[in-house]
Amino acid sequence: MNLRIKDVAEAAGVSVTTVSRVLSNNGPVRDAVRQRVLGAIEQLGYRPNAAARRLRSGDTATIGLIVSDVRNPFFTEVSRAVEDAAYQQGLRVILCNTDENSEKEAMYLRLMEEERVTGCIYSPTHDAAQRFKAQAYDFPVVMIDRAGPAGSADAVVLDNRDAAARLVEHLVERGYRRIAGLFGNASTTGRERHDGFAQALGRHGLPVRAEFVEPNAESALRHVGAWLADDPASRPDAIVASNGLLLLGAYREMRARGATPGADIALAGFDNDSWTDLVTPGITVIAQPVYEIGKIAMQLLTQRLADPSMSTRSLVLPGELVIRGSTAAR
Repeated sequence: MNLRIKDVAEAAGVSVTTVSRVLSNNGPVRDAVRQRVLGAIEQLGYRPNAAARRLRSGDTATIGLIVSDVRNPFFTEVSRAVEDAAYQQGLRVILCNTDENSEKEAMYLRLMEEERVTGCIYSPTHDAAQRFKAQAYDFPVVMIDRAGPAGSADAVVLDNRDAAARLVEHLVERGYRRIAGLFGNASTTGRERHDGFAQALGRHGLPVRAEFVEPNAESALRHVGAWLADDPASRPDAIVASNGLLLLGAYREMRARGATPGADIALAGFDNDSWTDLVTPGITVIAQPVYEIGKIAMQLLTQRLADPSMSTRSLVLPGELVIRGSTAAR
């Protein structure tokens, strides 16, 4: 039986307005009347329509989470952290995956508006980040992994330039000189890591050999395959990959061609994914505080909801260099 609030009102002998006041705990209702309404609700087994109640109040208690590639373990872990924090606050999460596609990204941002989300945590494409304007949306936004123009939105990011430079410094210290890099072409993250990579090479007077590619394993397979096909005297003696999927693709192609990381060519990259210390030798990486990024993003969003007028904040977190056998000294 599809019970309505009108049925409760008739059973309790009161108006629909009175039942609504009891359900929302808002407005004057005598205690005796309140108990009569509650008794009717229990007797009828009435359950309020939560969606309608949220629409009336204007608070949907829903957080939007738009990530760039859900296959990337980085975003999987971030999503878990956001969902954990949201659950603790009684909030629901709508998860959307853009695949670094600007059309999908625009569609999901419209969806957030249509669903009237309370707020949104968002990993933008490069172009969207650069043109982002908070006033274009009816909900607050916190960016993760990538940030927009200074002061445009709250953000939690890694110190990408420093992290990439530390990988280069480590490789140079280990004796490598022909260092090549693969960088994602769809985000500010890839560009920032390229900048740190190039600057560090420049400090040592070494040439910059880098490619901007689609940020997935298949792109790494193709480009690393081409590098390994070069003459041994000119091909890279070390490869840096700017995310976990590129790193995985680079590793697969090296092994497919019989090259051992750390013995034939050094391999290093970003994201301390579970496989990187299961293979032999283990892979040297920059470990990001991934769960912490998601957790802090929810904290920033909660604070922004409590005080919309506060100044925007951008938290830049350090990565940890985890050294393993794939960058053995020459």
